[in-house]
Amino acid sequence: MKAELMPSNSNNQPTPLAAPPQPLSTILAQTVKTGIIKSNLLPMLAGLTLALYTYQIDLVGKLPVIVLALIGSILVIGAAGTFNNLYDRDIDSVMARTKNRPTVTGAIKPVTVLWLGIVMAVLGLTALAFTTPLAAVLGFAGLFIYVVPYTMWSKRRTIYNTEIGSISGAMPPLIGWAAIYPDITHPAILGLFVITVLWQMPHFYAIAIRKHDDYKAANVPMLPVVKGVKRTYIQTNVYLVVLIAVSFLFGSLSIGIMLVALLLSVAWLVLSVYGYKKMESEKWAKSMFIFSLIHMTLLFLTIIIYSLMGIFFGPFMPQ
Repeated sequence: MKAELMPSNSNNQPTPLAAPPQPLSTILAQTVKTGIIKSNLLPMLAGLTLALYTYQIDLVGKLPVIVLALIGSILVIGAAGTFNNLYDRDIDSVMARTKNRPTVTGAIKPVTVLWLGIVMAVLGLTALAFTTPLAAVLGFAGLFIYVVPYTMWSKRRTIYNTEIGSISGAMPPLIGWAAIYPDITHPAILGLFVITVLWQMPHFYAIAIRKHDDYKAANVPMLPVVKGVKRTYIQTNVYLVVLIAVSFLFGSLSIGIMLVALLLSVAWLVLSVYGYKKMESEKWAKSMFIFSLIHMTLLFLTIIIYSLMGIFFGPFMPQ
């Protein structure tokens, strides 16, 4: 869309009108990355409901804790996105998909972004602490890893930035579980955590292939940019094979959940191998990206639905 022009300026040259300001709600939503917040609430709820089911804890009696876990998770995840936007203003400005973020355009001042992140982090961690201290510790760990080891260090320095960032990305299910039951050594939650870690590599590799030019322009060393598509394909398949193996950790809790996780992961590996042979790299990456969303959505929804059914109809649920 072309900019509208004023009739003239003092030099008789047309002057572009300033773009209309965005609503404050839109600026804040883009600054805290509401899309990422929403996508992380599903795994958090999966961990939370799984703990309720595993230990047969009354859901109604835990409603205040559930509300605090939701509020705390939303604020901590939002704080992480806010700090990331603040620090990455320079590289965001040269990437097509991020160049219009409020932190880049100046729609929100850096000092405001900083204070927004601090306030959200403090309030979020406080809310989680009112569930269990462990939930707050895990929330802080996720926030710290995302901001310091990932955003401020590895993202710009190593092809293993995705692996480092994946640890923080897998904290939501642990936080949900810990908010209900402060012990994260059960095989089921460990399996959910590891699956969430492993899932992120094929998912973000696919994004990096599709946004290759953006990452190259910003000098961000994503695996496909530095090592190429073939290396990315091989590494993707390694993670998918491990993902299949980890699915068996759910067997100690539910054969049904284990089978869903197993079938989804096997299907993803088949798509990877078959698609790579039959499709161009960008089309293969798009199919892998779409299936990654299907994989996680179906798995987490299965866990949530199964857990809720187990809470209300526990004695009649097949194991």
